[in-house]
Formats: sequence, structure tokens, C-alpha cells
Amino acid sequence: MRTDHTSQISPTRRAVLGAGIAAAGSGLLAACSSARSRDRGNPGVPAPDTPAGSTPNGRGADETHPAPAEPGRKHILRAALSPVELGAGRTFRSWTYEGLLPGREMRVTAGDTLALTLANQLPEATTVHWHGIALHNDMDGVPGVTQPPVEPGETFDYRFTAPHPGTYWFHPHMGVQIDRGMYAPLIVDDPREPLRYDHEWIVMLDDWIDGVDGSTPDDVLSQLRKGKPPMGHGNRPEGPVGAGGGALADAASERRDDGKGPGREPSPYRGKGPRRLMSGATSKLLGGHAGDVAYPYYLINGRTADDPTQFRAKPGDRIRLRIINAGGESAFRVALGGHRMTVTHSDGFPVQPYKTDALVIGMAERYDVLITAQSGVFPLVALAEGKRGRAMAVLRTGAGAVPKPSAHPVELDREVLVSARRLRPDESVAMPRRGYDRLLRLKLTGGMKEYDWGIDHKPYDPDTLHRVERGERVRLVIINATHMWHPVHLHGHTFSLAGLDSNGARKDTSIVLPHNKLVADFDAENPGLWMLHCHNIYHSESGMMTTLAYHG
Repeated sequence: MRTDHTSQISPTRRAVLGAGIAAAGSGLLAACSSARSRDRGNPGVPAPDTPAGSTPNGRGADETHPAPAEPGRKHILRAALSPVELGAGRTFRSWTYEGLLPGREMRVTAGDTLALTLANQLPEATTVHWHGIALHNDMDGVPGVTQPPVEPGETFDYRFTAPHPGTYWFHPHMGVQIDRGMYAPLIVDDPREPLRYDHEWIVMLDDWIDGVDGSTPDDVLSQLRKGKPPMGHGNRPEGPVGAGGGALADAASERRDDGKGPGREPSPYRGKGPRRLMSGATSKLLGGHAGDVAYPYYLINGRTADDPTQFRAKPGDRIRLRIINAGGESAFRVALGGHRMTVTHSDGFPVQPYKTDALVIGMAERYDVLITAQSGVFPLVALAEGKRGRAMAVLRTGAGAVPKPSAHPVELDREVLVSARRLRPDESVAMPRRGYDRLLRLKLTGGMKEYDWGIDHKPYDPDTLHRVERGERVRLVIINATHMWHPVHLHGHTFSLAGLDSNGARKDTSIVLPHNKLVADFDAENPGLWMLHCHNIYHSESGMMTTLAYHG
């Protein structure tokens, strides 16, 4: 059954959504794992013992330069329960795209139209959010806000133009599904790519809990909220509809609500796991409290540190790493032993080259970096910042043993880039200087004890809309009044980091440290209903989210 795109969106929200939103452009090009040829070096080749075809590791030249995809080709993304193997023989059942972890890379060129049908084979409703893409609002994947949820057995057609080159990714926007196995990279190539390099590797970071000793992210959320219902992205099987408000909430009031959600039974894949909460996770870099969830595993490209992904290159090769934090609740401090890195992009947009030994990447952030490979075998380590755990991959340019899982490169403790505030945008993407037309001030509130995260001391309310006008330069001032850091994400736009301590880098997700503020400017050029929320999935599902709205 194919989902009707508007039937479950409230009339008032549909009015805002419909104004000025045109259909996605023509010129369909294939996307799933199909890259156009690019006039620079080939992506890297995985080491012989790297699992083939299961992760977006380095790839061979023949795989990377196929003939251009045939226009009009149909693509289906299947979301289903499947086994995942994390390394060292550890296999768990989780929810994935096409049975892969991470999901298969999608690749288009800027200006191409991506068309895909989501086929939901899960026991619950789901959607797909295309993180960081400035697409038409009705393709944004937020249940009840921009589309109805895609119910089990149903399909939904996504079709949009990818306007800007860069490193992006996609994931569900339903409940805490993002903390399962449903995520994958979306790379938008620049047809005039200015960088030159020999290899390109995608590095997806994750904190993993799903299926371990019966645990599920839903268990974790229930433990954190002490049984209180979620307040966020439409996690309907356990309580009130969050981002799926409006007509969905109305429908819920017309059906039974016995604590199991509006007319649905709880998922059979939850409620069996052990306690997964932690205390004492602190980080000076993050300003204090680092997190609340004790994850048993941390992953790079779906592999644990004791059975890591290996990338193979030659000494002297110039390598582009596209680093994506797909985690649910963990920031990572990332360094490559024996190397310094040059940051070239943040959240897909180019910056003036910035050299550092390590960087901190919050949930949903992306950094592109260049390195020049030295001779030997080197650990690429992602420390779960403030927690007891790490992920690791290996760069191999010669013979030698794989580093131990406990490897701790000295670069992790040298110069660390914590915030993109230090970065300056490339002139090609710097926002034109002008004064702002509207000031929108929001306060992040709540705390760990009650787990009552919200905005302006209130949990998410689908009827609260922060209105702006098309054509305005909007200044966001987001004040973190809590004792914990938050990675704040704005849908459908990029913003420029503003304020006296920032240099204007373009972002769509940015860390806000405790008792600090984020000052960011964006131009209201993409009408619709756009979520603004913390990308700690347990914070957003507890209510730390809101909606911006404007007509065309």
C-alpha cells in the first residue's frame, strides 16, 4: 500500500506546508551506491580482510566509476529486521536498510534529482530524513509534520533535488529508531571539485546497544524517563504522538489509549534488556556531563575495535576522510595515529583549511579532512568522549600488526578542534554580510535527574510554531541553560555561526556547551515547517524540539 502524502497532516500545518512548495524537479538520476566519475583520484581499496559490500569502506576504482546511472531507474530502500555482524563473531538482530550496517552509500552530483521508494518491512511505522539537505519541505521525513508515517507494509516515494555538494546522511525521524541500525551516507559530489586526492573514505561513527542482551533503544528511553511517555518524534507505540501531532494526535484521541499507544500493541522487540544507564561520564571538552547511556559497543563502519575495518593506501597518498557521527547519544574525539589532519568541510560546506591533531564531532555533525598517509599501520581512533569506550579503524600502508583495541594515539591529547566556531567559511559559501531582520531567542532547558528536556521550559508541542517571513535574515540565539551539552540541528537550512567568538562557518548541526549559547544566522529561503531540535535522540524524544514555520 502506498502512503497518501497529506492525509494525516493537520489542516493548519498543511496550510503552512502547502504555501509556496513546488514539486521536486525533473532529471532523475540513480542514487543508490552509484557515483559519477570525478576528475580526481579514485577512492581507496579496502584491505584484503575487510568485509566486502557491507560497509561504506574504501572501494576499488572499478566500483567507483561506473557508467552514469540510467535516468528513470527505480530505487527501493527496504527497512527491515535483519542480523548484523559487528565483528569478532558478534551478531545481533536490528532494524537496518537492506540488511547492511551502515546502509549502502547513496551518491549523486549537485543539482541531480534523487528518487527513492521507502518500503517499510518493520513492525512499526517509520520515515526517512535526509539530514542536511535543503530539500522541499514535503520530502523532509518528519512524521505528521511534513508527511504521514509510513506504516508497516506501506511505501513512500521520496523525490528531491540535492542542491549543494557535501557530506550528508539519512536516517529515520520516528521515535528512537535512529539508535538502531538504520543510517547510511549520502554524498553529493561537486561537479567542479577543487580538492585533489588519491582516495576517499567514508567513516561512520556509532554507539551501539540494539539487540545486546535483549536491549533496545526504547528500553533505554523508558529507563531514562522513568516510565514517562516520550514527547518527541512520534514514538506512538509507547505514548503521545510527538512530531506526529495535528491530525495524528486527533486520530489518537478517537482510538483506544490504554498506555500502549493509539490503537497499537507495543513492539515485540523491546522490554527485555538490562539497565543501560551510566553516571559519572564527564568531559572537560564538552563542559561537564557527557552522557547518560552506557553503550556496550562503539563502531566505525559497523565494526568494533577488536575486529576493525581496514583501509589500504600507499605512503604519500592524499586521502579524504568524510567523518559522520551517526550515534544516538555520544560525541567522539577522533584522531589518526601518526598524522595531523586538515579540516576542509563542516556539515558539507567548505571551510578555509584548518590543521589539527584531533576533532570532537557531535551527533549528526560531519567533518571532511585531508591527510597524507605515512608508512606503516595506524589506528584511526574515535573515543566516546567522556565515556569508557572507543571505536577504531586501521589505515594500512605497509606490513605490520593491527593495533590493539586499546590504542590511544598521542594526537588525541594534543590540539583538538571542539567547535566549528574556529573555522572560517570558504569564500564561495560565506553568507553575504547584512543585518538580521528577526531575532529568535530559544532556551534549552531541563535536566538529567527528571529527564525533562525541553525548549523554554516546555516539552515539544506540535501546535507551537515559531513564525518567520520568507526573505528574512533570521538570527537564532539558542541559550543552553542546562548542565549538559546539546548538538542542535535545524532542518532544511544551513546557518552561519555568528557572534563575537565565531568566524561564520556554515553548519546545520552545532554543539552548544552547558551555560553557553549558539548564535547563528540563516536566510529564510525554503518555506515550510522545519524542525529545530537536539540531536541527542533521547533528549529530542523527551521534548527538546520545536518548529519553525513560514509561507512561500
